[in-house]
Amino acid sequence: MLVKTYGSAVYGVDAITITVEVNISQGIKFFLVGLPDNAVKESHQRIAAALKNNGYKIPGKEITINMAPADIRKEGSAYDLTIAMGILAASEQVSQPHLTEEYVIMGEMSLDGELRPIKGALPIAIKAQKEGFKGVILPASNAKEAAIVEGLDVYGASNIKEVIDFFNGVSTMEKVVFDIQKEFENYDDISGVDFADVKGQENVKRALEIAAAGGHNAIMIGPPGSGKTMLSKRISTILPPLTMDEALETTKIHSVAGLLGGNVGLITQRPFRSPHHTISDVALVGGGSNPKPGEISLAHNGILFLDELPEFKRQVIEVLRQPLEDRVVTISRAKISVDYPSSFMLIASMNPSPSGDFYDPSGNSGDPEHIVKRYLAKISGPLMDRIDLHIEVQPVPYDKLAEKKDGETSAEIRARVVAARKIQEQRFKEVPGIHCNAQLSPKLVKVHCQINEAGEALMKNAMEKLGLSARSYARIFKVARTIADLEASPNIEPHHIAEAIQYRSLDRDGWLG
Repeated sequence: MLVKTYGSAVYGVDAITITVEVNISQGIKFFLVGLPDNAVKESHQRIAAALKNNGYKIPGKEITINMAPADIRKEGSAYDLTIAMGILAASEQVSQPHLTEEYVIMGEMSLDGELRPIKGALPIAIKAQKEGFKGVILPASNAKEAAIVEGLDVYGASNIKEVIDFFNGVSTMEKVVFDIQKEFENYDDISGVDFADVKGQENVKRALEIAAAGGHNAIMIGPPGSGKTMLSKRISTILPPLTMDEALETTKIHSVAGLLGGNVGLITQRPFRSPHHTISDVALVGGGSNPKPGEISLAHNGILFLDELPEFKRQVIEVLRQPLEDRVVTISRAKISVDYPSSFMLIASMNPSPSGDFYDPSGNSGDPEHIVKRYLAKISGPLMDRIDLHIEVQPVPYDKLAEKKDGETSAEIRARVVAARKIQEQRFKEVPGIHCNAQLSPKLVKVHCQINEAGEALMKNAMEKLGLSARSYARIFKVARTIADLEASPNIEPHHIAEAIQYRSLDRDGWLG
């Protein structure tokens, strides 16, 4: 008897439906074809033990299993349940074998039949819904994320016996329902940090507010203990909440990476990723022999924080250049090419010198000028070109630290950021792929960042007297546009330009003093 069951293979952040054809005829052989890897081939032993321990068996006949399309490599142990149900249906050990063709069935099995979680349940469910399947049957710990997809029956099973009972018509499994709207309404910031905790540093807070309002990349430079890391960890608390589309996209990536817990159906908080400086380029960007998302994709729609930027390997930080520009990273291998979205805010911090002190021309403290220059040169010009704000962070004096009064809360700053983002959303509603000022192309800068004669004169004066590089020009306009949005000003005024110029420290000629 020939029976078809269906599973899915995940490539990038999308799924491809895999048809598992099981044919049982006279003989005593077992064939598994269709380009399976070792983990899939080993499913024979797991399935045999699991079925035996639950009162079923693999029939002693010739069993041929084909996994189509045969030109796509099938990897991992998530096909255990798909193959097992195909064998049971083809050997008529379930009373309604025809129902197996209406569902996508996925799950790894232990030897006692327990179902273990798989990766990529959300893209699998999305693909099943698009291809018209009635529903999906997955391990119970994956059911909540799959239930996000509307128009699909989602069942979560903890053991293969529950799945067998389902196809025998005696199931106790209930559909898993997920209320997306309720999830968003119950949104709560669980980070436990707030800008009110930070004493002083009002100029830095202002710069980070501008970065959040326009989606700008920023780098903070200052000595150890000045609060760079503390400030960076609080940026996510002032970003606008995720939209529905952003939440689904972010959840999809974390689902593929296997980072969703059993009780998490939808990610409602913007990601904050902070990899150590010993990270490899593959771990940062993604890839490997079996490609998976890297840190920059896990930070999609959120923040990638690189602490002590010059300590990262040069090769590692240089691979950020293309994703920062294109907001997508393409991983190409001999047999496959996958795209991972990587639209993130880069927030970096660094010391001004190896010793951690600013350059002191008097020579009383800090490192010599040539040492400082060599240290700063670890960050290449093309990478610095993609960072809009350069923020100098000075140590907080004792008087500020001892103040009893708290500063502005994250909620207060966030309200201004959200208002500015709404202005940008209205401005770019007719422009596909543009959501904030940081994404403006040179052509759109000319359209949306026009300045008056006084602003032109100020810009010319700054470029000539401060020795600003050509790459600073467009960045200053983008940041000025965001500052104007924070004031709800339709035009960019000279004082907006003046403030934006202050955030190009590392481009200034003679910045070291």
